[in-house]
Amino acid sequence: MKIIRKSIAPPPQNFVSFPPEEMPVESRGDPWTILVVDDDPDILAVTRISLKDFHFSGRPVRLLCAGSAKEALHIYHSEMEIAVALIDVVMETDDAGLRLVKTIREEIKDRTIRLIIRTGQPGHAPERFVIDNYDIDDYKDKTELTSIKLYTTVRSALKSYRDLKLIETNRQGLEMVLKAAPGMYLHPVNEIQGFFKDALSQVIRLCQTACHVLPHENRDHGAIQGFIATLEKGDLKIRATSEWNALEQPWAKIVLAGIDKVTATGCSPVVIAPGQVMLPLLVHHKPIGVIVLDNLSYLTDNGRYLMEVFAIQCASALENFRLYDELEGANRRAMRMLAVAAEFKDTETGDHVKRLARQTIETALELGCSEEVALEMGQASMMHDIGKIGIPDAVLLKPGKLTDDEFEVIKSHPGIGATILSEDGNFKVALQVALSHHERWDGTGYPSGLKGEEIPLAARIVSVVDVFDALVSARPYKKAWPVADALAEIRRGSGSHFDPTIVDAFLRTHRHRAELRGDVTIKEVLSSRTI
Repeated sequence: MKIIRKSIAPPPQNFVSFPPEEMPVESRGDPWTILVVDDDPDILAVTRISLKDFHFSGRPVRLLCAGSAKEALHIYHSEMEIAVALIDVVMETDDAGLRLVKTIREEIKDRTIRLIIRTGQPGHAPERFVIDNYDIDDYKDKTELTSIKLYTTVRSALKSYRDLKLIETNRQGLEMVLKAAPGMYLHPVNEIQGFFKDALSQVIRLCQTACHVLPHENRDHGAIQGFIATLEKGDLKIRATSEWNALEQPWAKIVLAGIDKVTATGCSPVVIAPGQVMLPLLVHHKPIGVIVLDNLSYLTDNGRYLMEVFAIQCASALENFRLYDELEGANRRAMRMLAVAAEFKDTETGDHVKRLARQTIETALELGCSEEVALEMGQASMMHDIGKIGIPDAVLLKPGKLTDDEFEVIKSHPGIGATILSEDGNFKVALQVALSHHERWDGTGYPSGLKGEEIPLAARIVSVVDVFDALVSARPYKKAWPVADALAEIRRGSGSHFDPTIVDAFLRTHRHRAELRGDVTIKEVLSSRTI
């Protein structure tokens, strides 16, 4: 799957916030967690005092203290995220700290936490030996670790940790976008609702990976929530929501107000209220929809960029749905025009093909076909007699009985129809119906003498429906049959002319149509496929 890439301006310049004074700030982020491992209470106390008012990147620090490697490992497993660990070497054993380093790096395989060895007994752990043999980020002798040097050491470690997390977050976010993008294009057109639900789920997961979330005590709804909507004649149409009644939100009107600004600022996320972000979906610089998210404390530059990339993919996929639906609509209109052209050669009106399509759809559904397959068969049924275009009027419109030679001419219309429809692969099912709807279950039909399930399913269904409609319709050479007599004739043909399973399904739909589903029109079935 080829990912669509567009030029994206640097996020900070494009970022729009209104009202700006309510923009959440980075200082509201969670504190950095630092683990101090040392069996000397005085060292723990001094470290706590030295880092009491420490801030980095607008965030304070939170110190966790452990008096042994064993206690430190317990704290490590109980915490979600530890940025830095200051580790003594000699504790319950002469190499307890070094063993702790090896456990974190080699057994747990945590490559992100910054590990700083500080020892008051360098003879037990020579600096060069430790640096060469253990995956640490710094080595300090306690005698030289003044408050200023401790500040510098911790700040450098936190900066390194932050940058590593940013790289990892970037990697995970881009990986999520790349994995999500192909799936956006795989949803069938008639399952557009599934596309919207998946897109909303994907962007929420992306935010959980790449964006900061409001602390639990500040959340109104618990987790990241939101909705995805399309713009329809100037109004929002909610397509999917994460258990959130977006229509009742008082700021929903702000989304529409922000649409005008979106066209001028590109795809950058727009903050519409504290913790609430609008992600516009643009096609050719025009908005076609929005994703609105709640419970985000703030967006990093990286998070904004990843969300913008995701929005481009989402908008492109949505536009593909629209274009594909237009193409299918054009094919449907082409089928109707060809069907009408064929009817002009016959004495029937367009009502015949409409009845045929409706009853074909009903019978296919009764047989367990999906709505999409049933619809395709219904559309194909309208083309069943397209080959009659090539039959001379003197034969086709003859009011009396046909001679054997004339009947042979009539029997050529399936082949003519197949030739016409073979020019376009989109008419594959219609070709099968046109070619095989005069085949018989017992193999005595024409043009190929196919038998049983050798006859395509769509052609077997149309065969039953076409004969029934012909029987109950008046023709120049006969009067219309009563419905009861026509149904009896269909029953008599079961197993010889018609597939018995299809006959049973057809009779059920005819008998229970009003009770089970009412009249299913082509228009009603097609309406479920509209974007």
